[in-house]
Formats: sequence, structure tokens, C-alpha cells
Amino acid sequence: MAEAEEQETESLEESTDESEEESEEEPKLKYERLSNGVTEILQKDAASCMTVHDKFLALGTHYGKVYLLDVQGNITQKFDVSPVKINQISLDDSGEHMGVCSEDGKLQVFGLYSGEEFHETFDCPIKIVAVHPQFVRSSCKQFVTGGKKLLLFERTWMNRWKSSVLHEGEGNIRSVKWRGHLIAWANNMGVKVFDITSKQRISNVPRDDISLRPDMYPCSLCWKDNVTLIIGWGTSIKICAVKERHASEMRDLPSRYVEIVSQFETEFYISGLAPLCDQLVVLSYVKEVSEKTEREYCARPRLDIIQPLPETCEEISSDALTVRGFQENECRDYHLEYSEGESLFYVVSPRDVVVAKERDQDDHIDWLLEKKKYEEALMAAEISQRNIKRHKILDIGLAYVNHLVERGEYDMAARKCQKILGKNASLWEYEVYKFKEIGQLKAISPYLPRGDPVLKPLIYEMILHEFLESDYEGFATLIREWPGDLYNNSVIVQAVRDHLKKDSQNKTLLKTLAELYTYDKNYGNALEIYLTLRHKDVFQLIHKHNLFSSIKDKIVLLMDFDSEKAVDMLLDNEDKISIKKVVEELEDRPELQHVYLHKLFKRDHHKGQRYHERQISLYAEYDRPNLLPFLRDSTHCPLEKALEICQQRNFVEETVYLLSRMGNSRSALKMIMEELHDVDKAIEFAKEQDDGELWEDLILYSIDKPPFITGLLNNIGTHVDPILLIHRIKEGMEIPNLRDSLVKILQDYNLQILLREGCKKILVADSLSLLKKMHRTQMKGVLVDEENICESCLSPILPTDAAKPFSVVVFHCRHMFHKECLPMPSMNAPAQYCNICSAKNRGPGSAILEMKK
Repeated sequence: MAEAEEQETESLEESTDESEEESEEEPKLKYERLSNGVTEILQKDAASCMTVHDKFLALGTHYGKVYLLDVQGNITQKFDVSPVKINQISLDDSGEHMGVCSEDGKLQVFGLYSGEEFHETFDCPIKIVAVHPQFVRSSCKQFVTGGKKLLLFERTWMNRWKSSVLHEGEGNIRSVKWRGHLIAWANNMGVKVFDITSKQRISNVPRDDISLRPDMYPCSLCWKDNVTLIIGWGTSIKICAVKERHASEMRDLPSRYVEIVSQFETEFYISGLAPLCDQLVVLSYVKEVSEKTEREYCARPRLDIIQPLPETCEEISSDALTVRGFQENECRDYHLEYSEGESLFYVVSPRDVVVAKERDQDDHIDWLLEKKKYEEALMAAEISQRNIKRHKILDIGLAYVNHLVERGEYDMAARKCQKILGKNASLWEYEVYKFKEIGQLKAISPYLPRGDPVLKPLIYEMILHEFLESDYEGFATLIREWPGDLYNNSVIVQAVRDHLKKDSQNKTLLKTLAELYTYDKNYGNALEIYLTLRHKDVFQLIHKHNLFSSIKDKIVLLMDFDSEKAVDMLLDNEDKISIKKVVEELEDRPELQHVYLHKLFKRDHHKGQRYHERQISLYAEYDRPNLLPFLRDSTHCPLEKALEICQQRNFVEETVYLLSRMGNSRSALKMIMEELHDVDKAIEFAKEQDDGELWEDLILYSIDKPPFITGLLNNIGTHVDPILLIHRIKEGMEIPNLRDSLVKILQDYNLQILLREGCKKILVADSLSLLKKMHRTQMKGVLVDEENICESCLSPILPTDAAKPFSVVVFHCRHMFHKECLPMPSMNAPAQYCNICSAKNRGPGSAILEMKK
């Protein structure tokens, strides 16, 4: 039995997926059969009607039984009402009172938990019954029932029941719905709405398609709220709004009226209606034509969700349901009941009850997983993690990773592991082994955790070995990026050594081995490899780990690699490697020794003074352009030794400088004239020395050389009287550009005259200006008050008793003295001077002002 039920449930699920197969849109509802007690009932009987309360269900059968069921379909109570078909069951809002009517004319309204009961048997089939929604209240003991006419029963104040006819004469009444103070019912002619408070019928909505038999295609009624009635009949749906009539329009009319706000046709016959927010759930009876026999047959019923519009509707979803015995069912055999509180929809047929529910987040994720939309499923689970019950984010994530691996998207799968596995070390290790099995350890290596969490060292070593076997560059990258404490360093070092035995000159492996040695604090071996490779990081390694003691015997290697950086590093760390040690190490490499000493001299002219003598030879050999600047800047260079070297190498400019520095200016000038033959340089040299004898020697040497005479004439004017040179020129000697030279001499002379006159004018103007300023200053008065003191005796300059006579001397320098405190003027120097200013050589300050009283 259980196996049969499972097979049927699977069949139902397969059938409702029909629309999904045609479209990628997600269904809005999910379905399951109401089983347990319902299965037992429908094996022996057939369902005829059903009503739904938030707490329980009430099912009527063709054999006159009424069963109360829980929401799982278990039987909680059973009533034998009639031997024939139950036509309708009605419950009040409290769920404490129930009305039942049957085909044999029986009517019962009774309390489920009280002894309150009403029985009546009519002489015709009773098709409908509806108890007042507030029947539990004593003031609302009302219900309607009927077959060919609609009766209203009300309990009077003496606990008797009084009946009244609300409507008759338009055929059997087959449907009724009571909401608030409004009752809606349908007969053969249309739908009526009755206001129970005013006891007036407020509307009549006629039937559209009168060709359909009302007993085979009954009307479906549904109240969306207290003022919105939904009518489904045949293929037509009307949405009606109950509105209040304006007082000016009332007259003899009811206070309310019904307005059709939306009306549209559907494709199939309507068997039931239910509201879903602002949408509608429609149960449709479907007939199709067989392609083989061309005969009509009953197809599976459809449950559609539609969006009503003023004159049409939009289909949101549509599902075909495989209910038991659907091939034999008619439109009147299907019913749609719903629970407003939980959005549950019950599709009732004679042999089956199917429950439709709104899909929740778990169902949404199920659908996404089924469609292999793992990324969306994972996102949905993360957003709604508090609401999902059946799914776990981790499980979805692992399924996503597996899916990517199956599709061969190994890099994407590895990248997703970061987000999905998080800090779960055991899951990380499990996934790494999975990637190893498929030979994709390289794919997951960039995403392995390196801090929190830290995996077992074996995991990292396994990946490093994988790269070492096939990708040296990738191996080197991992060693650079991974902290050294993630794996056993000695194991990896040994593995690299083994590979170097096969390829000893592989630079990538050597560099990586040096990095491993650095992690292991074996800096000596690391430094040796870096120097062998001439790697740029060698200087950084030395600085970072203070390896200066290890490089004392490797200075030549460092200089060979990068002399500039090496010298800077050695000079910056003189306290760790002395200048003497560096010079000794570079003894056999004088060109490197010169580079070091030259930069040392540039930094400090005095630090390497003991090596200045040696530097003369080094500059002469390797860097002559800097020899002359060195000789000029060095105060510790032995001049005789330098002169000897320069003369041996015939360095004229350097020799000239040394001769002049040693005081032998004439020899220097002679060398310029004889060796360089450069009159401009000779003139410049003579100008620098500013020695008349040198100018005489220069003129004597140049007197028989016309080009030299031209140079002298052009440049001598401001230092030597040109006449002296002109007088010595032999008559008849041709001198190039003589006219231009003479013109230049005259122009220089005129310029000097103009300069002198200009300077004289400025001097006279300044002297006159300063004289006037001094005169104005000396003409100013000098304030003498009690705060001033005598600069000699340091007592107040004015006496305390103003009546006594006193005499004060005030100099123009503002120093003040009592007259008796000044020395008496002598015959040789009759003028008096300020003692203070005279002592400081500031001038005599002789102009005085004498105050007497």
C-alpha cells in the first residue's frame, strides 16, 4: 500500500512538472496528495465535497459520511449523516459549528463541541448550506440552505428556529458563499447577492453562457474579502465589488450595489476559484480531442495562477494535475477549497485530494538545484539562511563545487572553495585530496588558506611536490607567496637539492633554494647562491638579516655584481665593515678599489686621507677626468708624488695645476705655452695668479707669435696696460685681426671710463643723501628723563632734587654722562668724545648737547 502511494505521489510530481519541461520558469506552487486517513476513505468511498478551516478539514462523501481530518489527512472524527451523497459542508469562523446537507433532503446544523443541534428533513434534495460566519455568537444564529428555493433560518429569543424564503423560482440553487453581512448564491439564471443586515437583495449578475447545463458546469463563488466577490461560470470570470450607494441615489434602492470591475474569458471550464494576494488561483476542467480517434476525452485538470486585468488576464503559471480517476470525472466533480491563513489550496475530486502550497525558499532552492543553477541556489540560501529549513549553505556549496569539477571547470571550482569551505580545515583537506585524485592540485593551490585556518603540512608539501615535478616557475611562485611555516622546510629543501642534481644550473631552482635557506635562517648558503646568480635581492638580504659579517670575504663578488649598490652599502655600514678591510679585499682588483675610494672621497674628503697617495695612481690609470678635481679638492695628497706621476704620464693640465700649486707658476705658464699652445688658457692662468712677472713672461713669449699677440690684445686690457704690449710689437709684423683687437681695446677703455663716471655719480648722490640723513638725525631732540642713567657712574642722569643745579652731557650716539663724570678736555684734544663709542671704535660721537641748570 505504502509503495503504491509513493508511486502515485511521484506520478503527481512528474505531471505537475509538465509546464517546467516546456519552460525554464519556476513554478509558483508545489503539490502533494492528502494521504493517511484520506487514502483509506477514498479506497471505499468517493469525496463529494470538502470545506477547510485553519485548524482542520471536513470531508463529505458519496455514502453520506462526514470526516473531520487534521491537516495531514488523519481522521479525528466521523459522522454518519445520511446513506446518500453529502452535497455541502459549512463551518463558522470559529470552527465550532458545522452545517451539513445531503441529497436525500437532510439538513443538520450542530456544534462540534456542544450539544447544540438542528435537524430538518426536506422533501427535495438540499444542495447547499452556509452558516453565519459568527454563528458562535448568540446574536448570529443564522444559516441558509436550499434546493429549489433559498431559506434563511434564524433562532428566535425562545430558542426556536424561524425560516423565511429569500429567493425561489429560478431553478435549483447549487452554490452559496457567506462573508460578513453578505450572502452570494447561484441558481440556473445567475448570481444573487443578499445583504443580511438590511434584508435586501442588492444585485443580480446574470449567467453568460446559458447553453451549458448548470448541473454539469456549476457556478464557482469566492469572496476575496468582505466586499469583493469572484464569480466563475463556464469559461467566464467576473470580479465584482460591493459598493455603498450615495445617499442622493438611494430613493427606494438598496444602500449597496454590485459593480463588475473585471471580466474576462478563460481557455477551459472553471471548477473552482481562490484568491492569492492580488492574483487568482483557478481550477479548470479540461477536455481534449484525441488525434487518433478524434473523440473528446477528459484530460488532467489544470491549476492556474492568473493576474486579472480589466478586460483580460495574464497567466502566471499553469500546472496539469494527475489526480486519480481524472479520465472519468466531470466539471462538477472537482472542487477548489482554500485556507486563507496559510495559502493552502485543496483540489478535491471523487478519488483524490491534492494539496497545493506556495513554494517556499527551500522549494525555490530545490528547483534551482534541479536546473543545475548552483550559483543562484547558493546566493538564495545565503540571503534566506534564517528561513530555509531543509537546506544548508555548505551542502549547496559542496554540490556546486562537485558540479564544476564534473564540468571540468577546475579553476572556478577551486575559487569557490574559498567562499564555501571558509575556515573548515577538515573540508579543505578533503577537497584537496579530491583534486589530487583528478590530477588538478595546481588548480586549487592559489586558493589554499594560509593563515586561518592552517592545514596539515602534508597538504602543502603534496602540492609543492606536484609543482616541483612539472612546473619550476609555479613552484617558485608558491615558495614566495606561502609563509615558510606552512610546510616542513627541510623536506622541501631536500627535494629541491635532488632536482638540482639533475639540473644543477637551473636558475629558478637555485633562486628558490636560496629563498628556502632564508626561511630556514641559513643566510650564508642563501647569500652564496644569490651572489652566484647575481640576483638583485642579495643586497636586500644582507640589509634585512644584517649579514655584513658574512660578506667580508665576498666583497669582490658583490662589486662584480653591482659596484654602485655594493659601494653604497659598504659606505653606509662603515661601522660593520671598515674602510681598511674593504681596501684590503680589493687589493687585487684596483679598478674596483678605485670605484670604492672615489665614492668615499666624494662623500668625505678626509675619511680616506691615508689612501689619497694611492688614489693618484688609481685616478691616473682608471679615471683621468676626475684626477684634476681630486687634486684640487684633496688637502692630503703628496704634491711631489702627484707631480711625478703626472709628468710620467704627460698629463699637462694636471702638471700645470701641480706646478702652480707648488709655487712654480713660471714653469706652469711655460708648459701651457709650449705644450698646449693655448693662449686663452695661458691668459686665464695669468689672470688667476694675478702676478705682473707672469704677464711679462707671457708677453715676451708671445711677442714673436702673431696669433698669441691677437689673443693678448683681446684679453689683456683689464689687467695690463695694452700700450706696453703695442710698443713691443715689431714694425712690419702681420698680426691677424689687429684692427678688431684695437677697436676692442678702445671699446673696453671707453667702457671703463663710463663705468667710472657712473660709479662717481652714484657715490656723490649717496654721500649727499647720507649727509642729509645724518643732519636730520642730529637735529632731532633727545629725551632725557628719570629712567636714563649716566653711562659712567650708572646713577640716574637727573638728580632727585630738581632744585639743585646739575650739568648733563648728551652725545649724538644717545649715550649720556654727568659732566663731572667725563674727563676734562686737554689742550691737544679740546673736543669731548663719547667714551663708550670711542672704546668700541664706532666713531668719535663728538657732537654733543650740554644741558645745564
